[in-house]
Amino acid sequence: LIAKGMARQLQVPVDTQTLVRKIARDTQTHKTRIERWLNVDGNFCVRNSYTEPIHVLLVDDVLTTGATIEACAQVLLQIPGLTLSIACIAKA
Repeated sequence: LIAKGMARQLQVPVDTQTLVRKIARDTQTHKTRIERWLNVDGNFCVRNSYTEPIHVLLVDDVLTTGATIEACAQVLLQIPGLTLSIACIAKA
């Protein structure tokens, strides 16, 4: 994956285990703005806990309505001491 390769070059860890999708749902591709929000609402959870402050960079490949990134951010921001930054590769 490009993200893992880039992270390796930057010497930063990539965590693919903490933020997890609870249920595999339909693609967002042909959904309306409201359908996208409903499709991801409550669909993510945090699996790991942290005892010290952590800074997370949440990366989205394509930002369309922001529904997925918002759903992920809401869950991540429940971690005490977490600082969240967001990056997006492209905007539709």
